[in-house]
Amino acid sequence: MDAKVIWQGNMAFDGVTDGTFHVPLDADIAVGGAGEGFRPMDLIALGLAGCTAMDVIAILRKKRQDVTSFEVRVHAEQTSEHPRVFTAFHVEYLLRGTNIDPKAVERAMELSETKYCPAQAMLGKVAPITLSYSIVEETPA
Repeated sequence: MDAKVIWQGNMAFDGVTDGTFHVPLDADIAVGGAGEGFRPMDLIALGLAGCTAMDVIAILRKKRQDVTSFEVRVHAEQTSEHPRVFTAFHVEYLLRGTNIDPKAVERAMELSETKYCPAQAMLGKVAPITLSYSIVEETPA
């Protein structure tokens, strides 16, 4: 994979990987940006959420779990001093559906953590990652 950022003026950049999709990057207003794009560290947390979400939903679909809504939230703690590195992550999986098996969810989370998600494998080497989930049972119409 190749990635690049192209300066757009002030603190704004256009990010692109392998010449396909574009992502706006910008700094907070407090540090001279306009706040009109992702901050680079936002993308690291978002990458973790997206990576594990794709794994877990794919596994649950293969297990024929009736998931109607799925969200993954990442809470990332950072140091207060520069370079403001991440010190811990908590990944929360929120599922809605009918008769979702908690064991299937736990296994999907485990497989993502230990086998499939490169973002989780990489970030787990520098900061602890904890996981949790909740299932909301929907009643059939």
